[in-house]
Amino acid sequence: MKTVTVNLNSIDKIKSFVKDINKYDNDFDLVSGRYLIDAKSIMGIFALDLSKPIKLNIHGQSEVDQIAESLSSYIC
Repeated sequence: MKTVTVNLNSIDKIKSFVKDINKYDNDFDLVSGRYLIDAKSIMGIFALDLSKPIKLNIHGQSEVDQIAESLSSYIC
């Protein structure tokens, strides 16, 4: 598992983020405070406080560094 911090501060950014991570079979979680949301769920993301950066957990045994690199436009 790899954890990075992402900034999803606009609706367009959220839509493109969900589209990009749905390309992968890995599991992704967004963590904001005590809330843990499936990052592939656009409705779940809108339930979070998006005014501040959120932690993204990328689950998997391999390729997590490559996935994080492909999501670099969202990483703080």
